[in-house]
Amino acid sequence: MTDFAKKKLLEICCFSLKSCKNAELGRANRIELCGGFLEGGTTPSVGLLSSVLDQVNIPVYVMIRPRGGDFLYNEDEIQVMLADIKLLKKLQPAGFVIGMLQSDGNIDMAGNARLLKAIGDFPVTFHRAFDMCKNPHLAIEQLISLGIENILTSGQFPTAPEAIGNLKEYKQTAANRINIMAGSGVNPRNIPEIAAVNVDAFHFSAKKAFPSLMTYRNPNIKMGAEDADEFMNIEADVETIKMAREAIERLYTS
Repeated sequence: MTDFAKKKLLEICCFSLKSCKNAELGRANRIELCGGFLEGGTTPSVGLLSSVLDQVNIPVYVMIRPRGGDFLYNEDEIQVMLADIKLLKKLQPAGFVIGMLQSDGNIDMAGNARLLKAIGDFPVTFHRAFDMCKNPHLAIEQLISLGIENILTSGQFPTAPEAIGNLKEYKQTAANRINIMAGSGVNPRNIPEIAAVNVDAFHFSAKKAFPSLMTYRNPNIKMGAEDADEFMNIEADVETIKMAREAIERLYTS
């Protein structure tokens, strides 16, 4: 059995090729590649994944999520996810990221099993759908039984630093049979606090806003949400990632 306890990875959630390049420059161990920044992460395009795999050398796990919102999917949405998996598998990413729930808040065992069958031998992370489930300790056992490698969680709180107690319990329940990866609100300053409960990995977006280079800006038009700043680009910041990597190394390098 893999000794998960020895893994202390830094994973960066990225939404663009530039952010993926920045993750590698910052010495992240792995990328979670998503589309749909404003939706909290959806399936990225074939073109984006292809470009990242061509130009970035660290492992890339690809998100499979057809829309924002909840994690209860109908048959049409499942078929979309299966089609995405079929297409994206051909590009040979390092792994996949999935998450389906039933309407009662339990893990959708049958639905996730269908996705896992399509994914095949690629390693898989169960994303923060876990934080919306009803019984996290039961969910950990169910995800282990499905062969999931990682659980990304904020401990069922808005941010991981708020959920230190829960993260500790999840690690105890997991008993090194599955990785518990802390995400949401993680940053270089609070990594030592989160690390105290021996999570296996740290996940964050290291996001920084960069002003648009557009010089003409039509003030009368909104292309998306009314409160969105459409002349601000969000990318993963190299220096923030480097600081996170250094924080981890200080803790785990003897």
